[in-house]
Amino acid sequence: MIKYSYFLLITFLLFTSSCGSSSDSSSGNSLSGGKTNSPQSQQLNITILCDLSDRIDVKKNPENPQHSERDLAVVKEVSNYFAKDMESKGAFSAKGKIKVIFSPKPQDPNINIWAEKLNVDLSKMDPKQKKEVHDNISATFADNLGKIYDSALTSNKWLGSDIWRFFKNDVKDYSVDNNSEYRNILIILTDGYIYHQDSKDKNGNRFAYILPDLFDQFKLRNNPNWKEDIVKQNFGLISTRSDLENLEVLVLEVTPSPNNKNDEDIIKTVLSKWFEEMKVKRFAIFNSDLPEYTKQRINDFMK
Repeated sequence: MIKYSYFLLITFLLFTSSCGSSSDSSSGNSLSGGKTNSPQSQQLNITILCDLSDRIDVKKNPENPQHSERDLAVVKEVSNYFAKDMESKGAFSAKGKIKVIFSPKPQDPNINIWAEKLNVDLSKMDPKQKKEVHDNISATFADNLGKIYDSALTSNKWLGSDIWRFFKNDVKDYSVDNNSEYRNILIILTDGYIYHQDSKDKNGNRFAYILPDLFDQFKLRNNPNWKEDIVKQNFGLISTRSDLENLEVLVLEVTPSPNNKNDEDIIKTVLSKWFEEMKVKRFAIFNSDLPEYTKQRINDFMK
């Protein structure tokens, strides 16, 4: 028993030492470092919202790499960043949170079992548990998210993602910690065409969805004055709140219709208008790209 206790103590001290001696001088943190309001010193609270719609269908979207592979690459990069942040803060001080979610919650019990393993809250862990997370987070997230995507691809039943209703009802509960110690970051993986069968709300020229048909209906495609027309027609997504000043949003993998590449600009404009109306603190929206370039965008945004 004494030998086992001694082994645990040595393991803990080694992890604490390695975490406290990070070579990243930009973090400004040590094991016992003081609190500041800089992004590097804040604890991370990261939420990744995945869109399991037919955007990942290889028959409909035969991209290379496939969209599921691009999504997995994003999550891997974010989980690696989270692990590095743990190192910079040290075993005692690391209290970060990271999770992958789906909205609405999938009905498949297997998916929910795998999804439960994609939720980490260091604030509830002791140093030994934190070290286990640190050493395994990348593999754990890749394995379980890979199973979820494989299940969706095999079943050919696209769960979709109700992004509009998520912002309407759930975003603060899932993605915002009101403790100023945390930096709240929501990463959304979507092609930009927002739609779910349960959200077909309409209010004037505002909608709960973004679909190509709307771009035709409001004559935004092949129109040099489309930006002005969006303003003139008050076209866009329905805004239901204006209280997200403590949330940063990164949208990745926007993929316009192959025959309408300019849809990307319209999507970005509509989403930007929506985020601004909701008073999102900071946001960025990027098109789907090779994982190498997306990786750089993630790191630039996080820093």
